[in-house]
Amino acid sequence: MAADLRHRLHTSENFAWGPAVLRGLAKKVLLANSIGALWEDCLAAQGAGTLTVLGGWLGLAAYGFQIHFDFSGYSDMAIGLGRIFGFRFNENFDHPYCADSVGTFWRRWHMSLTSWFRDYLYIPLGGNRGGTARTIRNLLIVWFCTGFWHGASWNFILWGLYFAAWLILERYVLRGVLEKTPAILKHLYTLIVVFVGWGLFAMVDLGVCGDYLAACFGGAPLWSGADLFRLRSYAVTLAVLVLASTALGQRLWAKLPRQAEQLATPVLMGLSLVVCTAYLVDGSYNPFLYFRF
Repeated sequence: MAADLRHRLHTSENFAWGPAVLRGLAKKVLLANSIGALWEDCLAAQGAGTLTVLGGWLGLAAYGFQIHFDFSGYSDMAIGLGRIFGFRFNENFDHPYCADSVGTFWRRWHMSLTSWFRDYLYIPLGGNRGGTARTIRNLLIVWFCTGFWHGASWNFILWGLYFAAWLILERYVLRGVLEKTPAILKHLYTLIVVFVGWGLFAMVDLGVCGDYLAACFGGAPLWSGADLFRLRSYAVTLAVLVLASTALGQRLWAKLPRQAEQLATPVLMGLSLVVCTAYLVDGSYNPFLYFRF
């Protein structure tokens, strides 16, 4: 932002980035909020002792989608508002759930924070120079600090060290295995690791977290009638979230003729504003996951 603070341009081209604000608002209000209730439902089932394996994974997936579209929505709004006032902010998310390794995931998720820790902590500590022991030490320090940055709570510390452990394993143990693994399996492995990590991130009470994750890995019945009801109720929402997590929409949009794009943009943005406003007026569920940070 330093260069923009010294010299900013206010142009119609910059102002035309305003729709990014509405895109971010739609991500937060229509996508993140819609799936957040499923996570809270599954967490309540764990408290009531009725959580199943399927319900546990449904809840982790729901929280993973919620935090993704919640935070990437905020980022899009900041990027759009910044451009209107002449500030150019970098993209903060690059389809992280399409990653095929934990390392790739963190190069695509919250890229501003990841790059900050890389440039101002990991590299000054020595980075990957100086041998294996120093590299492992540096990764542990960086990810301990990343967890602590999110809050002074043990679940955040464990969350940071959890990802440090997976990054170390990928660098020194799993690299050869992953290179030979089919793409679909690498993608599945990454999602499982990441969603379990979101469980650590979401549940401050480590006892609750331990019981919940134990249920996910076989410490509970496989499924129940309530799980099937949840699947039916959220099937369309989950399908939309999966598609929205990929670059499919961007690729299809890029294929539109120029005139069709110019016509569709204001129509879609106006419709988004109307629907989001109606949703906020009508609904009472509007959590802000990042207010603590």
